[in-house]
Amino acid sequence: MKTPHEGAAPAAAAAQTRPAHGHHHHHHHHELQSASLNRAFLIGIALNVGFVVVEFAVGLCEGSMGLLSDAGHNLSDVAGLLLALLAFRLAQHRATPRYTYGYRKSTVLISLLNSVILLIAVGVIIAESIGRMLHPETVAGDAIAWTAGVGVAVNGFTAWLFMKDRARDLNVRGAYLHMAADALVSVGVLVSGLVISWTGWRLIDPLVGLAVAAVIVASVWSLMRDSLRLSLDGVPAGLDVAEIARRMASVEGVRAVHHLHVWAMSTTENALTAHVVLQRLEELEPVKRALKELLRAEGIEHATLEFETAAESCCDRGE
Repeated sequence: MKTPHEGAAPAAAAAQTRPAHGHHHHHHHHELQSASLNRAFLIGIALNVGFVVVEFAVGLCEGSMGLLSDAGHNLSDVAGLLLALLAFRLAQHRATPRYTYGYRKSTVLISLLNSVILLIAVGVIIAESIGRMLHPETVAGDAIAWTAGVGVAVNGFTAWLFMKDRARDLNVRGAYLHMAADALVSVGVLVSGLVISWTGWRLIDPLVGLAVAAVIVASVWSLMRDSLRLSLDGVPAGLDVAEIARRMASVEGVRAVHHLHVWAMSTTENALTAHVVLQRLEELEPVKRALKELLRAEGIEHATLEFETAAESCCDRGE
């Protein structure tokens, strides 16, 4: 007869694997990280809204496609930062009887939406840049250069705000990549402004607009790929299912592991379900603790394990 053990193990079992004061320290550290990220999002949004207004106004006055396209992209980044902040807040909501995992999955969906917004921005920038190449207009290089210089500072500082947390959350990584790419794009616009001032070569402005589009595509491609995979419950990047199964099967007391599934509950939390065949049913508790510890080391905090013995046949034939 099978003995199911849910991933939400009793507190007593969790206490056997880590000290209570360590858990308290981890919880306190997580709260500090959350407060720091919340502040970073708010500062980044405020700075970029201000810069978009200035850049758009100068772009209109000077007729610069480079500035207007960069302003449009920065506006999409503001929307992206707002959505990422929304995902960050939703992920902290507690579970309810209707949403038993809370709203964690919204972080994946918002990351995917951000990718789509950026790709739409790319299409607009490419169309406008090609139009400007066919019908070039006179632009003021000095104004472009000064405005782009401010953009380098704003985008660079905003990217720095997310730098230390970019590896722990897909939405934070997206915010960092966008801001870092924008800083590089602003450098390109700055260069085009200087070139126009020194040489009068107006074609450089729409060419920079196309370069903006290329940088956006390069920065957003991996984000869209990862977001799409997670939204389809694919295995999160950095996890090897075959290797996890091998390591689980190597735990003392485990005979085999099958029906193994790994997916993302959010952009920061992974989950796993598996059937574990035991050598002896009496070893269930120590084996369970060892497996949970192994999975935590792999970045999987939520594990649901079903235990069997070799003499029993698995009733669940589906994968």
